[in-house]
Amino acid sequence: MEAAINHQTYGCSSEAPSVSPTPASMSPTLASVFSKIFSHEALETYLPKIQLVIQDTLRAWSSHPDAINVYQEAQKLTFRMAIRVLLGFSIPEEDLTHLFEVFQQFVENVFSLPVDLPFSGYRRGIQARHTLQKGLEKAIREKLQSTQGKDYSDALDILIESSKEHGKEMTMQELKDGTLELIFAAYATTASASTSLIMQLLKHPNVLEKLREELRANGILHNGCVCEGSLRLDTLIGLHYLDCVIKEVMRLFTPISGGYRTVLQTFELDGFQIPKGWSVMYSIRDTHDTAPVFKDVDMFDPDRFSQARSEDKDGRFHYLPFGGGVRTCLGKHLAKLFLKVLAVELASTSRFELATRTFPRITLVPVLHPVDGLSVKFFGLDSNQNKILTETEAMLGATV
Repeated sequence: MEAAINHQTYGCSSEAPSVSPTPASMSPTLASVFSKIFSHEALETYLPKIQLVIQDTLRAWSSHPDAINVYQEAQKLTFRMAIRVLLGFSIPEEDLTHLFEVFQQFVENVFSLPVDLPFSGYRRGIQARHTLQKGLEKAIREKLQSTQGKDYSDALDILIESSKEHGKEMTMQELKDGTLELIFAAYATTASASTSLIMQLLKHPNVLEKLREELRANGILHNGCVCEGSLRLDTLIGLHYLDCVIKEVMRLFTPISGGYRTVLQTFELDGFQIPKGWSVMYSIRDTHDTAPVFKDVDMFDPDRFSQARSEDKDGRFHYLPFGGGVRTCLGKHLAKLFLKVLAVELASTSRFELATRTFPRITLVPVLHPVDGLSVKFFGLDSNQNKILTETEAMLGATV
């Protein structure tokens, strides 16, 4: 499964978006293309589409009669965002659901031992990859043949046009590989961070209320709804408390443990010599847990990133949820944008509560997530942000 291994993007928080780090084999030209895909201008065009996908998803969660598995649904949400927004595919809903199931099977078997036997994970991964690439090729061909006008250039458009600018026509295989890379970039780590965000808003209602206050103060939340046209990229950047919340989620619940790097020149660390050419692993979680700049490291405290405290400003590599240096996550801005829009919509249009007696334990493999996926009941809202009870709940006089 060489292609599967080449698309391992768990070393990035996503990145969402995750979001994938620059592969070791990525050329400077391709790196510049991905920089365009995640540029400020590109994010500005993605923003309204991302908001629509999130709004549709939250409406579906609220209309569901039972509690939902947040982590599973977050995976579907980030996959849908990648397909609809980043790639601009107009895939029918039934086909999209099937493609997601195939993609999940592919992801589950990415790290299988390379033993090609019937019913092995390796064989299932190869079969899933084949089915997935057939579905992607169909979507790519339909997109290339479509004559319908668009109001924005998606990531795949940028990828294709940038190749033409460099005098190169991308092959179908290159398009499929690039498409798969972009899906990975927006999938696992972003779903992890989205789930952690929802869990922390459940645990800390005071944080959720403070978010609402900031949205009201900036004219985004009015009379129980998000004001039309109020959510722009510059507006989101100016929401300082929202930024603090996302930073704290990523500090305390970094989706992945760390990353690998190759030593470019021999150096010494704590009396030990690390030779040039060695592979080393850096731990993001251990760094966040032991960095002296952070006070009460186990406490969820968004205000540690406020302008008054700025605990992350003292030192260069104390806070690195997206890695650091030249190999920092290219899609980190997309990941943060997605999380910010999700937080705004959760604070503005949703009421939700834990459906179990206690919060679940957290597992760290393959990315950080609750062991039971986090069971949460979402409720619809009226114009005054009151819960809309279902007919059954109203008949039973439910107080929720």
